[in-house]
Amino acid sequence: MPDKPATVVAYAAGASLAAIAAFYVFGPTFFIDGENSHNTSDGRKRTIIGLSNPANDCFINSVLQALAGLGDLRLYLIKELHRRQLDGPEVYESVPTVLRKGERADKILSLQKGPVTKALKDMLDALNERPIYKKTISARPMIEALERAFQTRISRNQQDAQEFLQIVLERLYDEYHAADNARKRFRARALGETGGDGPESEGPLQRTPTIRTEATIGSDDGFPFEGRIESQIQCQHCGFKTKPTATTFVSLTLNVPQKSSTSLDHCFDILLKSEEIDDYKCDQCRLKHALEWKTDQLRAAQTEPERAQLHEDIHLIEHALSEDPEKPPEGMVMPPSSQTPRRKIRKSTRITVFPKVMAIHLSRSVYDPQSYSTKNLAKVSYAQRLRLGGILNEKWYKLLGVVCHKGSHNSGHYESFRRNHLYPPFATPDPFGAYAAASRNASTAASATPSPNIDAFRANQGNNPLDAQSSRSLSTVSLSTANSRPPSHTVNSPNGFANGHTPKADDASSTDVTLSVQRTETQTSRPQIQSQESNHKSRRRKKSSDRWWRISDDKIKEARTSDVLSMQREVYLLFYELERPGDDAPT
Repeated sequence: MPDKPATVVAYAAGASLAAIAAFYVFGPTFFIDGENSHNTSDGRKRTIIGLSNPANDCFINSVLQALAGLGDLRLYLIKELHRRQLDGPEVYESVPTVLRKGERADKILSLQKGPVTKALKDMLDALNERPIYKKTISARPMIEALERAFQTRISRNQQDAQEFLQIVLERLYDEYHAADNARKRFRARALGETGGDGPESEGPLQRTPTIRTEATIGSDDGFPFEGRIESQIQCQHCGFKTKPTATTFVSLTLNVPQKSSTSLDHCFDILLKSEEIDDYKCDQCRLKHALEWKTDQLRAAQTEPERAQLHEDIHLIEHALSEDPEKPPEGMVMPPSSQTPRRKIRKSTRITVFPKVMAIHLSRSVYDPQSYSTKNLAKVSYAQRLRLGGILNEKWYKLLGVVCHKGSHNSGHYESFRRNHLYPPFATPDPFGAYAAASRNASTAASATPSPNIDAFRANQGNNPLDAQSSRSLSTVSLSTANSRPPSHTVNSPNGFANGHTPKADDASSTDVTLSVQRTETQTSRPQIQSQESNHKSRRRKKSSDRWWRISDDKIKEARTSDVLSMQREVYLLFYELERPGDDAPT
């Protein structure tokens, strides 16, 4: 049997090789995607993939570059296409047996297959590569997918980035809901064929997707750009509120006021603020006026049939007032429209479903019926973080992309800003910290103490005090291994034991594990290295939040957050992503 030190060294070497293999599997692009990888060994700066501009395609390129920096969009594309692969092609190659008015089977089949969704994923994957040398690709595959989907050519005459974005998002939205409806039909058909009960239903239902409803809008399973706005009217005379009118959106258009400078918050206030409107015909006030009018006619009625008809009309009006004033009785003679009272109302608009990605279009067009349309050159200030919602449903968004336009209303050039950040799971920002800690603790611990049989270990845990103590020691090692960097206070003694604790005879297994860990690394330099790593990581995180790419077709250069926020006169499209718990707010 070999000596124990030799065994420890052999296992440590194997653990190091395993850690290196795991690193190259999960973080193969660290030296390209890492925080310290802005410069190559010969001093050249890193860059990202650019897009060629063969036919005045800057309005297309700027939108695609901005979309490439949206992590939630890429996650959605990965999940959606993976779900389609798991479901199988038969789910998306069947059309409804009954088509609604205006629907075509070939169009539904095209939407269910999701060609634009697949093309956009391939495009964004290509744009998110980290090239060592300057690299430029073409957006032609994405353009051809759109042209085949709509069976028309994309016009280069208008060159509006907002229109192109709206076309792409609406197509993705339609493909998502067409596929979702196909999954619902397939599951309903499987339930109908098998009855949904009994062992025979397990076969076809194993690969059927989950039924999703409108409640999934804005959730992890829904389309990330999909939100909802509701508007409601309240009469200032009688207090009656109409039913909310809901509108689904994939991007929000905000009007820029014609002034020298404004803010994004003010543009949102214009959209979501409450406004008062005069000379409005309230439904409830109209029915109350009709009720008074019918009552006056009842007093003046001479014949019994006339009185009976008026009694019936009054009863119907009272029923409509109590049930739904927006639905007046049909076939009834109402007072003349000129006699209907006009009231002052208050119209309020609010966002009821917040999308995970908020695409904002700042409308700068100024229409003049006597001349050509002009561009509103007002400065619009915006921040890295956007607050929406009320006190009870407050939502915070972080800025990830900006599309700017320079020039006049009829000509100019588009460029985009894209935050230079590392977005999991597409890269491993700090793989050394995680895998190095795992190789120091987990692998050596396993080499020092063989893995016990779980059942036998639990059975004897209450009988042998030494086994119970070993169980606690092994659990402690496993928990510390789960963290990429153990707290520095766990190793603060010259002898390497936590809090100066000296192992006793009962801590046999714990002693072996601790000693084997210390044989594979330097005892005195470990706390300083951990402190330097933590400080360096905090500095990296603060610095990375201030790095952007300024992209103008194939011309790409670095920019700071101040450069992005200074584009107040040129800003045209904004892309904000919903912050999640645990996200680091931009500085």
